[in-house]
Amino acid sequence: MSNYKPESELSQINRDAASRAVLVEPNLFALIQKSLLYSQETGGAFDITVGPVMKAWGFFRGQGRVPTPDELHAVLGHVGYQHVKLDPADRTIRFDVPGVELDLGGIAKGYAVDRAVGVLRQNGITAALVSGGMSSIYALGAPPDQDAWKITVRDPFDEHKAANVVYLKNFSMSTSGNYNKFFKLGGKTYSHIMNPHTGMPVEDMLSTTDFVASTTDSDALSKLYVLGVEGSRRYLAAHPNIQALFYVPTGDDHDFERVLLRSASYHLPADVIVKIEQ
Repeated sequence: MSNYKPESELSQINRDAASRAVLVEPNLFALIQKSLLYSQETGGAFDITVGPVMKAWGFFRGQGRVPTPDELHAVLGHVGYQHVKLDPADRTIRFDVPGVELDLGGIAKGYAVDRAVGVLRQNGITAALVSGGMSSIYALGAPPDQDAWKITVRDPFDEHKAANVVYLKNFSMSTSGNYNKFFKLGGKTYSHIMNPHTGMPVEDMLSTTDFVASTTDSDALSKLYVLGVEGSRRYLAAHPNIQALFYVPTGDDHDFERVLLRSASYHLPADVIVKIEQ
């Protein structure tokens, strides 16, 4: 799933799928299918073709730059999940325009966490906290003599300060924040979280943490960040058993507002705990 390794299957797809249909390994094909479903349901807020935009802004290799309007216009011609065509019968993928690239960075970490949790369960492990670098976490069971795992959500302005405390059991959480990758230029801060429609960094949002049954899903849905509070409210009205915690800037330095949304239909199993405290 790496687009940094030229020998990976994802890199092969990116090289060849514009010129021919490429046969895809079953698990990877299923993940790409799920990714495209999330793209459709979020109106493209989550989009695995956003890689060329990330490259234009210099985030692919960690050196930030501001692209020109002409550069962005050219790049956006290669961005859009609609350009990815899957054939489930043959398990193949192709792109309908050249220059499209898949980037699974917004979902692969959650998928890896879920696979790790599956291995633990198969081997009889009933309590573990599986973390993909703190941005995606699954809480399996609970620690000895505890009801749930205790996890802190960092203050968006201070990594040493907790903004909220979460108690989690048999559930996942993922966070997207503007503090994970960014650069400053001319007194302005540019975050790595892009709006796939405009090719510009999302503004008026600090971080989004969502709580979902699987980490694959929570990783993808942390991109509710792009939809914002009102767009996410509409999404949650149509999808059950999700909570989303937003940190929104107020305009004052180092000050933010918390907004917690919950699906209109919210009924968790008895062995699940999701408790959010300030």
